[in-house]
Amino acid sequence: MERSPSPTNARPRKRAILIAVTCGFLFILPSCAIPRLRNPKPGPQLPADFNGAASPDNSSAIKVEDFFQDPRLTGLMHQAVLGNQELRILNEDVQIASNEILARQGQYLPFVWMGGDAGMNRFSRYTFEGAVEEQLNILPGHRFPNPLPNFSFGPTFFWTPDIWRQLHNAKDAAAMRYYALGEQRSFFVTRLVAELADSYYELLALDKRLEILDQTIALQEQSLRIARAKMEAARGSELAVQRFLAEVRRNQGEKLVVRQSIIEVENRINFLTGRYPQPVERTNTDILDVTLQRLSVGVPSELLRNRPDVREAERQLAAAGLDVKVARKRFLPAMTITSGVGYSSFNPSYLLLSPNAIVANAASNLLVPVINRKAIKADYFSANARQLQSVYNYQRVVLNAFTEVVNRLNRVENYRKSLELRQQQLTALEKSVDVAQKLFQFARADYVDVLFAQRDLRDGRVSFVEIKQQQLAAVVDTYQALGGGSYLMPVSPPRPLLQEHKSHVWMWQWPWGKNPATLLGPPGTAAAGAGGAAPGQGAAPGAGAGDAAPPPPEGERGLATPPGAAPGGTTPGGKDPDSFPQRLPQPLPGDLGTPTPGEGPNPAPMPPADPGSPPPPDPNVSSTPGEGLPPGSLPPTPDPGDTIRPPR
Repeated sequence: MERSPSPTNARPRKRAILIAVTCGFLFILPSCAIPRLRNPKPGPQLPADFNGAASPDNSSAIKVEDFFQDPRLTGLMHQAVLGNQELRILNEDVQIASNEILARQGQYLPFVWMGGDAGMNRFSRYTFEGAVEEQLNILPGHRFPNPLPNFSFGPTFFWTPDIWRQLHNAKDAAAMRYYALGEQRSFFVTRLVAELADSYYELLALDKRLEILDQTIALQEQSLRIARAKMEAARGSELAVQRFLAEVRRNQGEKLVVRQSIIEVENRINFLTGRYPQPVERTNTDILDVTLQRLSVGVPSELLRNRPDVREAERQLAAAGLDVKVARKRFLPAMTITSGVGYSSFNPSYLLLSPNAIVANAASNLLVPVINRKAIKADYFSANARQLQSVYNYQRVVLNAFTEVVNRLNRVENYRKSLELRQQQLTALEKSVDVAQKLFQFARADYVDVLFAQRDLRDGRVSFVEIKQQQLAAVVDTYQALGGGSYLMPVSPPRPLLQEHKSHVWMWQWPWGKNPATLLGPPGTAAAGAGGAAPGQGAAPGAGAGDAAPPPPEGERGLATPPGAAPGGTTPGGKDPDSFPQRLPQPLPGDLGTPTPGEGPNPAPMPPADPGSPPPPDPNVSSTPGEGLPPGSLPPTPDPGDTIRPPR
């Protein structure tokens, strides 16, 4: 017969079970009480075209050498990329962000310190330690010395196991901010290219103004000679002579003002290229004969892929989502492991000679916040607020990018029409000056008519040159608004990620839905809330950015609405672009392999900023910095020979 357990043995067992259940409940309870997040408000839907303007091609893919077709201007652009001081400051910001990734990467790896110490303790005889040591022998026949020396050395081990990927997510957030700074630098390059081109064409316009003033002075000197001849022949008055002479002096003084403007514009160009004042070499082509590539605007959804500032906002949004995940993991239990091994002895001669001098220790802690979690909640809510700021900033940047393109397209068209009308005005003014001079020569017209006709012709020519310059500036600004010129300094993976090789792929996911369209669509079509909660429902407890579905396929990354898609986020065939497979392997950011057709330029080789930088990553190496990366934020991979990597 089996003996029933005695009550004496059952009670400790029940007590142990009760303690284990209570401890487990205390560890699980905080994770079930994570506060809910606030949901973002969807922004306006991205239109299908630029107020009726759309094309299959996009001028942002054109290299600056092909777009401007002026070797002197493109040479200035290359000098600016290498010598501009503000760009160098941004390079150092990118390097700082790369170092931050390295620091975050080291936090989830074990720490090992090697150290030693020496000390001496003297215990009072009237204490417990002193009374015990007085009765003991440290060696046979030898009492404990008082004071007692102590010498020790050895390694110490400390590790925080990243059970919930909190530290990995912090490193991934740092990687996203690195890429955001890289995109910020690329956006600065596009503005630098546009500002150089605008200043260069302003310089050509000032040269043309000098030429116009010389022509006007020649006409007025001819009229002055006629007026003097008529005065000497008693057919005119000295008033006409003085008026023509005053007009000649006025235009000669205007030439000096224009020359001063030329000096200032040249020095502005020199400052942008990072050199001291010197003459700027420029083309001999008349500004009226300068033509640029015809603009192709593509579709608005391509702005999400081509504009560096939009890609920067996406990276910042991904980083904010990862910050929410990091803050949420603070509600969960955290573990630390410490250990050490080494030698310790009162006499240095025994440290390495006696195995009895070996000491070792090991300990682990498992902590979970239970009471007074206000600081953790405050950090969690602040991370959520910063995440919402990133969402609204992304919507604002997209709206601003679209508005810039529309405004500049209208500027290009209106200045083109204005030039046509001004050309007709110039033709009429040139005829009026010719007629007025002939009539004045034969005393059929007053000198005032000639004076006003010449002045109107000069003003008309200057105005025509200014309109031409503004038209060229509008074309350049539209090229910049489309994202042109950003390839001059693409974003490369940071060195810490190049050195990290993983055997697995961590999925990155888009917050609040599967596609950026969820942040740009109308309320009826956008996903509702953080964590992808259905409309009318709150977010799941603890649902933060990065817990949604995976991104769209390679060909549709970064598109709020794919090219050719109907408004509302569906393709003409009726397929929802948000319906994608649930698990897709993703490459390392900045390493997309072969870009999709029409997705990014094939830039010309540029001198690298750091010849000692490591080569670009192997596209066959599968490694990502983690979750939280929004789709479309990965720029097309340039040719290996033209990648300017972050400086050392």
